Amino acid sequence: MKYLTSPNHHIFILGILLLFWGCTDNCEKQVTYTYFKPVYTTTENLRSSFEFKQPVEINYPGKIYLLGKYLFINEINEGIHIINNSDNTNPVNVGFINIPGNHDMAAKGNILYADSYIDLLAIDISNLDDIKIVKRIEGVFNDHYYFVEDVNLGGEAILVSYEEIDTTLMDRSECDMAFPPFWMADDATLGTMDRAYPGAINMSSETNFQTSVASAGIGGSMARFAIVNQKLYTVGTYYLQVFDVSNIADPVKGAYIDIGWGIETIFPYKSNLFIGAQNGMHIYDITAPESPEYISTFAHVTSCDPVVVRDTIAFVTLRSGTECQGFTNQLDVIDIKNLYNPKLIKSYPMKNPHGLGVDQNALFICEGDFGLKIFNAEDIFTIDQHLIEYYENVHAYDVIPFNDVLIMIGADGLYQYNYTDLNNIQLLSNIPIIREIRGRK
Repeated sequence: MKYLTSPNHHIFILGILLLFWGCTDNCEKQVTYTYFKPVYTTTENLRSSFEFKQPVEINYPGKIYLLGKYLFINEINEGIHIINNSDNTNPVNVGFINIPGNHDMAAKGNILYADSYIDLLAIDISNLDDIKIVKRIEGVFNDHYYFVEDVNLGGEAILVSYEEIDTTLMDRSECDMAFPPFWMADDATLGTMDRAYPGAINMSSETNFQTSVASAGIGGSMARFAIVNQKLYTVGTYYLQVFDVSNIADPVKGAYIDIGWGIETIFPYKSNLFIGAQNGMHIYDITAPESPEYISTFAHVTSCDPVVVRDTIAFVTLRSGTECQGFTNQLDVIDIKNLYNPKLIKSYPMKNPHGLGVDQNALFICEGDFGLKIFNAEDIFTIDQHLIEYYENVHAYDVIPFNDVLIMIGADGLYQYNYTDLNNIQLLSNIPIIREIRGRK
């Protein structure tokens, strides 16, 4: 089963078999299809599935978040791992919060905020023996999901995944057709139509959470959640949503701002939000925290686009990928001294950059299957000439650099490096993922 977050989300291509019979004016091509059946759950079932468990293995990690001595690692679509990182040479997996449909998180004090498909959860993590939801805001994240009314499921249902059913369906179409039509089949249970897409694939003894009530944590560059003072900012596909978290256990939904299409990431810096989108970097002023105000956009070609900021410089990675429909792989260095007129300083070619981080002169770039690169970025005009270290044999998705320690997550595990001396970077620890890594070289 391949979990998806929306019916129009990308589905990875395994292959399309085209068999041609001759070169005639009336030629035909034969296409094999993979048949996917949509899988639904009820909103009632979704909202009754929250559970705190004993530690489980990390299998498909996503976002990371740091709060005090704890790391939170998203298990894509499943929930959040809690890692006690008080000794970063020996991080300990202390528990798992089962949250269906979880992808993003942020934390302030003893409250962890997390998405669960359509809902925002405020979770009390003050006691690891009694983790619980203290508030749920229902239906606030509905841009990714498709709903149907289903009498057999007992009411409203939400599409949560696709299940591969059959790969033997065949169709013939004229050679000059750009794309053959979808195979469609009625779903009598839900009263909807299924689709076959051409060629688609197939506890710790320490139980008290010690942190200041006033403090917020740190997310990676791929984050869609960010906390600045008394506000939680979240981004969806085309919007910015504000929540008031002045009472951390009682988040209140605030302003909703339409900011365009293809929104992917959010990075707070001083009194601004830098929002990565598939077509550019948007800058918003949060001097009035409850009412973010648009300042400007730095436009670029369509591509995946996380962003981090150091002083008056923004670093943006552009990545090709099916969800972004782009073919550019590069690092853009942008002058943001004038926030109303950001300007490109220089671009550097990359292989397939994902998340990134910056700490003073150290620039960390995750290259996905191509590893982790660490540059000295003191001279922004010669970054490519100052590669300090290149870890080619790891998968790198996103990073958090903090207090001279780099926390990196990837498809094959959690890595932590000490970069106090950039000329002598040390691996501190690794929690490996013991499974076959799909797509690895």
